[in-house]
Amino acid sequence: MRIVANRRFFHAPPGAGLRRRGGTRQTGGGVANSRGVCVLETIDLACWRGERAVFAGVGLAVKPGDAVLLLGRNGAGKSSLLRVLAGLLAPAAGHIAWQGRDVREDPAAHARRLRYLGHLDALKPALTVRENLAFHAALTGGEVAPALEALGLSALAELPGRMLSAGQRRRLALARLALSPAEIWLLDEPTLGLDAASVERLGDLLAAHRARGGMVVAATHLPLPLPGAGEFRL
Repeated sequence: MRIVANRRFFHAPPGAGLRRRGGTRQTGGGVANSRGVCVLETIDLACWRGERAVFAGVGLAVKPGDAVLLLGRNGAGKSSLLRVLAGLLAPAAGHIAWQGRDVREDPAAHARRLRYLGHLDALKPALTVRENLAFHAALTGGEVAPALEALGLSALAELPGRMLSAGQRRRLALARLALSPAEIWLLDEPTLGLDAASVERLGDLLAAHRARGGMVVAATHLPLPLPGAGEFRL
C-alpha cells in the first residue's frame, strides 16, 4: 500500500512495521494475492467545505486484500473522503482511478464495485429486518438468510425495523455487506453502537472479505478488527 498526504510520499515495504509521527503507520502487509497491483488510487484529491479546504493533495493506493484506517479529529475530513471515494461527493481537485482509469468515465460501474456504509443505518422502520435486507438484495443481489446469520440477526428477522435498538440497526446495516461480493467496502464508523460480540462478527466478515481479495477503507475513532491495516491520519 502507498499512502500520500499533502504531497508527501510514504512507501511501506511488505511485512514492515513503520511509524511516522503525525502521519501514517503501516503494520504488516495485506492478504497475499496474485493481483498484487494497486487497484484503487487517488491523485492529489482535495475537498472543500464552504471556503475551507477540508483536505488537499491526498493520495491512496490500495491493493487487493488491503485495509486502510482513516484517523483524525472530528471535522478532519474522514467522512468527506469516504463520500468522495464512493462517488457521492465530487472532489474539488484531483481524481480517483480504478485500475488506472478515471472512475468518472463510468460512474455506474464504480457504484457497482463498492459498498458504502455511512453514519445513517438507512433502514425502513415499517419493514421487518428480513424485508429490509430483501429490499437491498433486490438491488445488489445475494441471499438474505446467510447475511442475517452472519450478523446474528436470524432470531430478529420478523421484527419491524422501528423496534430495533441502535446496535441492532447497525448490525442490519452491516448485514448488507454480507449479501453479495463487492471489491471495496467504504465504512464510516462501522462499530458505532456495537457490543463486543457484534464487533467479533464484523471482524469475521472483514477477514473473509479481505481473504477473497476485497479492500476496506474505514473511518474510525475506535480500534477495528483489521489486522495489518495501514493508518492514514487526516
